[in-house]
Amino acid sequence: MDGSAEKKQDGRICFGLDELIYMGEGEGSEFLEKGGCGGVARGRKREHGQRRPPPLQPQRRLWVKDRSRDWWERCDSPEFPANEFRDVFRMSKPTFNFICDVLDPVIMKKNTALREAIPTRHRVAVCIWRLATGEPLRSVADRFGLGISTCHKLIMEVCSAMKTVLMPRYLRWPDHISAFEIKSGFERISGIRGVIGAMRTMHVPIAAPKANAASYLNSLQTERNQKSTYTVAIQGVVDCYGVFLDASIGWPGSMNDGRVFERSEIGKRVRKGETKGSWIVGGQGHPLTDGVLVPYVDKNVTWTQHLFNERTVEVDKVAEGAFQRLKSRWGCLRKRTEVRVQDVAVVLGACCVLHNVCELRGEKVEEEWMVEVSENEAPNIMGWFGYTRGGSASAVRARDRIAHDLLHHGP
Repeated sequence: MDGSAEKKQDGRICFGLDELIYMGEGEGSEFLEKGGCGGVARGRKREHGQRRPPPLQPQRRLWVKDRSRDWWERCDSPEFPANEFRDVFRMSKPTFNFICDVLDPVIMKKNTALREAIPTRHRVAVCIWRLATGEPLRSVADRFGLGISTCHKLIMEVCSAMKTVLMPRYLRWPDHISAFEIKSGFERISGIRGVIGAMRTMHVPIAAPKANAASYLNSLQTERNQKSTYTVAIQGVVDCYGVFLDASIGWPGSMNDGRVFERSEIGKRVRKGETKGSWIVGGQGHPLTDGVLVPYVDKNVTWTQHLFNERTVEVDKVAEGAFQRLKSRWGCLRKRTEVRVQDVAVVLGACCVLHNVCELRGEKVEEEWMVEVSENEAPNIMGWFGYTRGGSASAVRARDRIAHDLLHHGP
């Protein structure tokens, strides 16, 4: 025994805070460990055959891996340079703060007895950085000091909240007052009266789906890339400022532009006559209908038709610029996404909504962010002759009349 031990009269031997209880000599003699020297009753000699009391159970503790959040805390500090914040999140801090304030009632969580909830700003930052960079989830987790599964959950929750809260306010068909302003803007651009929107389609690469993969195989990009390429389509209608009025997202990459339009909600609205009195200018792969104007595609066009085609190109440049800024802001559109096919529409829809928020708040796309609209975003012209050579008789007459007025009367 250590010299610091003290022997008691009742048989107890104490070592500081720990006590060994000597149970006497004989068949049942032994030492029992006990925390603390107090409690004479616990030091009584146990009768032979008496059951040993259960050992004291250690208190359970929640184990959480220690991760560093220094990078995000540095970005969120008031001292962080404004231009660097824009480079990281593709928007200014006031716009970021605005998005956090709008989404806070929906995505805010309460603290629990086990852990503190992740703040709203941290949640929104995880989502926007992932959309802006397209980095894999492991990189997102390392950057923000969170787990991979937690980051995936946060991204989907914030994107869903954007669809619920922001989309009805910032991505919608214009009312009569806004429609008049948009038509006036397109008339200044092209000379064509009554144009409410410019329509274009873009394809976003995805991993090969486990089910129905053939329908997502993009034959044009597969031939161009010399490897199997799977995509989903984004069909967008933008106003004269490049703000999305309608977005139809998630269509399989094997579908051409005409089929995407026919199955989209805007296509159904056009067929029902809900856009009567307005024109949507589409590309060569879209159908000529009573609500959609498309270029002439005849091999030998007249001067009147040639001029009309040139004016529709001016309208298409608005849509091309909008998609270029969309793609430049959100790097996830340029990389093969890790998101499941059934969740792609939510994520890409969030990109379109954030594009509108940035455009309406005057957020500029920096020159170094810009990416070219490659051939991958060129209109899918499969089915030209099934659409643009045909069309309803009234649509053909209306297009010819517009082309005649452009030639003889001008803008």
